[in-house]
Amino acid sequence: MADAVTSTTLLDSDRLAIIQLTNTSDGNGESAVTKVDVSALQPNNYGKACNSVRLAKIVYSTFGMSAKLLWDATTPTICWDLNADYTTDEDFTEFGGIVNTAAASGKTGDIKLTTTGHSSGDSYVIVLTLIKNYAA
Repeated sequence: MADAVTSTTLLDSDRLAIIQLTNTSDGNGESAVTKVDVSALQPNNYGKACNSVRLAKIVYSTFGMSAKLLWDATTPTICWDLNADYTTDEDFTEFGGIVNTAAASGKTGDIKLTTTGHSSGDSYVIVLTLIKNYAA
């Protein structure tokens, strides 16, 4: 059996993508699972593909487990820590969002997620608002 997870795209426009993630754990948890695949996001009106995102806002609630959002690369880099048993919303739009700080080696622009401290019945709900970036 595996954790019951969903990933729902609420909005995918030229500028923004809003993605809702949920998990009800069976105790197995998630390890570096791709949650945002930038190549799967819609291209802009000029046909340019999205190649990375900035984290503009995050709203989340965790019960029993914590999670880490990771910028994908050969060596993933922490994007944001989500505390266990916590509910909050963070807005980074004032300064343009949190940029991908992963090293260039193997950098994909994707966001992965790893849970820690998970037990059967633990859960999270996460809503990510992402600013889309395009290749020049």
